[in-house]
Amino acid sequence: MVLLFVLLPLAFRFRLVPLPPIPALWLLMAYCLYSLLSDVAFNRKKLWNPQALPASVWQIVAMFAAGAVVVGVGVYFLTPRLLFDFVRRTPVFWALMMVLYPVLSVYPQGIVYRAFFLERYGPLFPRPAVLIAMSAVAFSFAHIIFRNPIAVSFTLVGGLLFAWRYAATGSLLTSSLEHALYGCWMFTIGLGDYFYKGAR
Repeated sequence: MVLLFVLLPLAFRFRLVPLPPIPALWLLMAYCLYSLLSDVAFNRKKLWNPQALPASVWQIVAMFAAGAVVVGVGVYFLTPRLLFDFVRRTPVFWALMMVLYPVLSVYPQGIVYRAFFLERYGPLFPRPAVLIAMSAVAFSFAHIIFRNPIAVSFTLVGGLLFAWRYAATGSLLTSSLEHALYGCWMFTIGLGDYFYKGAR
């Protein structure tokens, strides 16, 4: 756990790893997925489980709407120059990001920080609330590679929500869709630079 979720992010933070973050994420995801699929006790249904989505969808939408308004108002008053800057500057790239980001980044992160972390380290943190909190801390700490407090603080809150959603629904699809909503909104509203620049 220390190697994967402490030392590896630190190695990226200090540019000791000669790989871009996304390919490194895919390699980490492949290891975590292999570990999960090799564990006969792991319920593979959790890696997708679309049947759990309908029961949570309205709560997800309502919480996202409230969060989106809060973030949007914050950007409008604190950094108005960033408001929808990504959309206005590069609309084609923004549209591509909205399609590829959930597939190439969000779901792999879900495998690593939700499915793998909660399954593998449950015995270390037998209290569910503590396990969810540690998953969120690991997820947040990984974002030190972007070298700004915005990414770290926002992902701590998001990590708590996404890990709780996965634990509550047993559906990585549901958790990842919620993660994708918030992530896509961050890029759309103008905060995307905090979540991808500075990693290299």
